[in-house]
Amino acid sequence: MSTVIAFIVIFGALVFFHELGHLIFAKRAGILCREFAIGMGPKVFSYHKNETTYTIRLLPIGGYVRMAGEDAEMVEIKPGYRIGLLFDKQEKVTKIIINNKEKFPNCRIVEVEHADIEKDLIIKGYLEDDSENMQTFLIHPQAVIIENGVESQIAPFDRQFGSKTLGQRFMAIFAGPMMNFVLAFVVFIIIALLQGVPTNEPKLGEITPDGAAKAAGLKQDDIVQSINGSEISSWTDVVEIIRENPNEKLEFMIVRNGSEQEIQVTPNEKTVEGKTIGIIGVYSPVEKSPVQAVTAGAKETYFWTTQIFVMLGKLVTGQFSIDALSGPVGIYVSTDEVAKSGIYYLMKWAGILSINLGIMNLLPIPALDGGRLMFFAVEAVRGKPIDRQKEGMVHFIGFALLMLLMLVVTWNDIQRFFLK
Repeated sequence: MSTVIAFIVIFGALVFFHELGHLIFAKRAGILCREFAIGMGPKVFSYHKNETTYTIRLLPIGGYVRMAGEDAEMVEIKPGYRIGLLFDKQEKVTKIIINNKEKFPNCRIVEVEHADIEKDLIIKGYLEDDSENMQTFLIHPQAVIIENGVESQIAPFDRQFGSKTLGQRFMAIFAGPMMNFVLAFVVFIIIALLQGVPTNEPKLGEITPDGAAKAAGLKQDDIVQSINGSEISSWTDVVEIIRENPNEKLEFMIVRNGSEQEIQVTPNEKTVEGKTIGIIGVYSPVEKSPVQAVTAGAKETYFWTTQIFVMLGKLVTGQFSIDALSGPVGIYVSTDEVAKSGIYYLMKWAGILSINLGIMNLLPIPALDGGRLMFFAVEAVRGKPIDRQKEGMVHFIGFALLMLLMLVVTWNDIQRFFLK
């Protein structure tokens, strides 16, 4: 159960911050965001605030921000329609009722002659009790259409995704993957603040309760001056001598509380990757500093970003096959293993997954954020956007292929972990 909770929390956090990036920059650009969803499929929970419906959906396979103009907008109000209108104090239309008008006894019934709910924001028509004089009704920019009891806010053209500048559209899409890198950076900083940042000082860190160092009388924060007469200037020197002398008695000259002491320590023997080394049960020294933590967070983010790109390069060049990829099942199994090592390892795993998600989404594959950014690049070169129907078809094909890949990877994971 703990693994299930850890997986849900990590997955939810990665998707939440990814979609939050889209939402923040879309709203900054003035785009109407209809829905902010975590998961896919049927709604489990929904909450509406400030034009946006926040939902949690049943299937944990992603999330999305539904922006106005990305899908077919609203119901088309055609000439001849009989609709109900409700007004505010300034006589602007706030609600357009398509059917079940009897539920709104205060609405004015209008037979539509012309309607434009995107640009001009007007409805022209005849009131039910005045069929000779056509009137023009101004629509409030935040008016809603009610059909079958469901309210949908209209999206004037200037609130739609396609009306924004190339730079605004770019940032609204790029912000999702960007937020994954920011999340990883913050997670690595938190780990560094809590654990401390390893230093190369010749000082003993935490002492394990069952190691040779504890048995010999060494203590945390002891400063090592020499080992067997060899001068020590760094933690690396300490590690090298210990590793090279399993079961050999070593003379440690240390400084503790300002006074020198000599302590004999015999490293225990341990086999690592077929090689015998010595260990005494001491962790490296650490420094808890906000500045060091930020630096460590940046280094860790950079390191894992480059490592993931290296692995992608190997996949492209055929150095490992598609069978090596993992989907949700593989990630769940790996999360189970990592969780056994403690909370800090689990946090680090979350940071690595966040970077991975950010990089995957930046790949120029249709249906992913990177695919959309690729179309923006083409638009920048051409000076005009690609036909929306053609772009939509490319994304649809890309999505279908991604789903096929997901099925293949998931089946491979099931075979690898549960059917072997």
